[in-house]
Amino acid sequence: MARILSIDYGRKRTGIAVTDPLQIIAGGLATVSTSELFEWLEQYVGREQVERIVIGEPRQSNGQPSENLQRVQQFVSRWRKAHPELPVDYYDERFTSVLAHQAMLDGGLKKKARQDKALVDEISATIILQSYLESKRK
Repeated sequence: MARILSIDYGRKRTGIAVTDPLQIIAGGLATVSTSELFEWLEQYVGREQVERIVIGEPRQSNGQPSENLQRVQQFVSRWRKAHPELPVDYYDERFTSVLAHQAMLDGGLKKKARQDKALVDEISATIILQSYLESKRK
């Protein structure tokens, strides 16, 4: 089986997570500069089998689109034009940053580590992907 990759797309940084080849569990992969994301993804899917990309759909807590949604949609549109063979799904990313901070607290990370925004982005991408996997199993 091929992996599923998830993206927590941000204005400056983007967190990335990926499943194991059997698509059982999600794990953090990297945080990359958003300006370098497209090229980074092209290199990754060039060397790893990826069957699908899941990207966090940014919404406000009331369900309305957030200000970042337009940037995410532009990225997805560009990706789909260049790689129509690789499907992209949106997945609600509300509260993933809160959950990421809670996971860091629960994991016993020290305050300095919890302030690492790149780590928060990577954990958020992992939460998006694990939630996506669980929704598909139901």
